[in-house]
Amino acid sequence: MSMTRVGFLSAGIEIAAHLYLPETPADGPRAALVVGHPGTGVKEQTSGIYARLMADRGFVTLAFDAAHQGESGGLPRGLEDPAQRVEDFKAAVSYLTTRDEVDPDRIGLLGICAGGGYSLAATGGDHRVKAVATVSTAEPARQFRYGADGSQDPAVFQHLLDAAATARTAAARGEDPGALTMFPDTAEQARVLGGEHGVEGWEYYCGPRGHHERSAKSLAWESIDKMASSDVFHAVPLIAPRPVLQIIGERAVTAWMATEAHQRATGPKELHRLPGASHVDLYDKREYIDPAVDKLTEFFTAGLGR
Repeated sequence: MSMTRVGFLSAGIEIAAHLYLPETPADGPRAALVVGHPGTGVKEQTSGIYARLMADRGFVTLAFDAAHQGESGGLPRGLEDPAQRVEDFKAAVSYLTTRDEVDPDRIGLLGICAGGGYSLAATGGDHRVKAVATVSTAEPARQFRYGADGSQDPAVFQHLLDAAATARTAAARGEDPGALTMFPDTAEQARVLGGEHGVEGWEYYCGPRGHHERSAKSLAWESIDKMASSDVFHAVPLIAPRPVLQIIGERAVTAWMATEAHQRATGPKELHRLPGASHVDLYDKREYIDPAVDKLTEFFTAGLGR
């Protein structure tokens, strides 16, 4: 497997990506996958792991940084814009169609966490995508509105919308709007705020487990009101008759989002649960990633053809 740094435009924004090519010989152009990262993540983290492993299985893979994040362009920095994130996936598909190594009729999407939700929406609106799979499906708009486990007090999001409105007014006056801090200072604070899921996220993004200097530790306040009216699952019924696979951890508190997406899908679909795994376990723990990759290989081999 070899990796090359590449770039392409998404709605006029330069997107930074890593293109992975299998080392095994092929008779012609290969099936290819666009791999999208979790919210606040970058291509060097879990999406890069899956891209490398799927390239080892014979697929051309492309892991990219979302616009406004990582090494990609776009201002303000740290913006989580659902519409732009969906566009990034479609732009990545467009890029792959220009590569001689890729069969343009055999392109799939693989999204992890937030990338999972966005990949479903992108597939619904882009018939060039022949199959879509997600790992630890999540949707940032739902997570901000309802909490990771779906039980958040509605007042929490109302307070966030108040802060977002204040930030927009400050920016209009030429003042610093500030940013929304995504992680507390310590793992214990993360546990108090978010339980096991909270502390696992902190350990991955802020500790040595998965930390990367370019992963976002804060979001632009505009992200909040953009997510207020977003529902990327709205496009899920449009995916049929193309197949959908979602892989989730048996212990993932976010599983309700994957379940909702599964219920909305009207074509071939599977919700595959990995015993013992949490949401974040599927980011970097090989005892869970390896069976997930086995399942993904089986799914995309069938869905994209040989």
